[in-house]
Amino acid sequence: MSGSGAAVGAHLDQGLPGTAPVVLRERGQCEVFCGLSSIVWLHRKMHDAFFLVVGSRTCAHLLQSAAGVMIFAEPRFATAILQERDLAGMADCMEELDGVVTRLLARRGDIRTLFLVGSCPSEVIKLDLHKAAERLTRAQAGVEGHQVKVLAFSGSGLETTFTQGEDQCVAALVPELPRAPVGERNLLVVGTLADVVQDQFGRLFDALDIGPVHFLPGTDTRAFPPLGDGTSVLFAQPFFNETAGLLAARGARLLSAPFPFGVEGTLGWLAAAARAWGVSDARFDAVTAAPAARAQRALIRYTEVLAGRRITFLPDSQLEIPLARFLARECGMALVEVGTPYLDRRAMQPELDLLPAGVRLVEGQDVDRQLERIAADRPDLTVCGLGLANPLEALGLRTKWSIELVFTPIHGFEQAADLAELFARPLIRSARLKV
Repeated sequence: MSGSGAAVGAHLDQGLPGTAPVVLRERGQCEVFCGLSSIVWLHRKMHDAFFLVVGSRTCAHLLQSAAGVMIFAEPRFATAILQERDLAGMADCMEELDGVVTRLLARRGDIRTLFLVGSCPSEVIKLDLHKAAERLTRAQAGVEGHQVKVLAFSGSGLETTFTQGEDQCVAALVPELPRAPVGERNLLVVGTLADVVQDQFGRLFDALDIGPVHFLPGTDTRAFPPLGDGTSVLFAQPFFNETAGLLAARGARLLSAPFPFGVEGTLGWLAAAARAWGVSDARFDAVTAAPAARAQRALIRYTEVLAGRRITFLPDSQLEIPLARFLARECGMALVEVGTPYLDRRAMQPELDLLPAGVRLVEGQDVDRQLERIAADRPDLTVCGLGLANPLEALGLRTKWSIELVFTPIHGFEQAADLAELFARPLIRSARLKV
């Protein structure tokens, strides 16, 4: 693209070429949420799916606490609890699992896809849930009127940070995607989006004449989008390392773009699709100018609070780098340290190019060292997991829970101000308490 498209590209290239941030790699004690947490937003998105965790009572308590399920609601997740006899090898776990699944499906006729989700206990005793899923799918094929596809993925805290659970889940869906006819084009947006955000993006793609557009995961797990050499993929989230490899192996083209957080990120994200579809510059400007301007006006209220404030991100959600870019470039915050559980340069390079020069970028974690740096730096705001928030607050430091950034709709133009508000809120609250 040239003109408007080139203008977007020029704006996104205002980072300093050739000044890639130095990455400090730490390997030590980590503090992250369990990958099972991803079920909380996945089950809200996939309306006909059920998530059965094969784990312990601790797993069940985690999900109940994280989801805040009301006692009169019947959620679409549960835990098949491993007892001492299972862990000691005194019981046939697969036979017991078959019985649990049979009773569950007999009671819940609305289930169309059942996910068996591995946990730390099931990983430790080497339960092969993928083979169990294949066996249960074959068994369900003979059930008249209620055929259920059974899939498996790991949410084990031994293997994943809490957002990688979503990567594992979506990766389990990729083999189910039907092959698209040769040469048939389509756009696949990967990453769980709130329905309202998905609708907003759908309208923008329609106005740009980009399509057909499919979202993965979707609300209907039976409506798998086609995948082939004519498929272009945009990632809405930065934590799809395994899914990206599987999609590329099936011939899809992975588009490189910043993530759609804030005005700048959303423009760059849409521009990547627009370039792939040959959208004219005038058309791109006409479609994006009004929502981008509206978002910029809405941001002013919060940039007045955030500008000049210093922020540290501890590694947790894998959203840290794109959110740091948004806060630095659109809200005027100073980045003290940006930590991320791991750095996938293939996915993150467009974001790394936009980070301010000299930012302290940390891959991995050594909790003690990072807490020592925070105590010395004393940033105005620290983004971290729940387990570290209270100790930091006790030191008189303001914190933001990183998990809230995954639960809350923060993508796109219309949510840019909401995203900024999440970071402004603790600072506003602190100022009011001091008064």
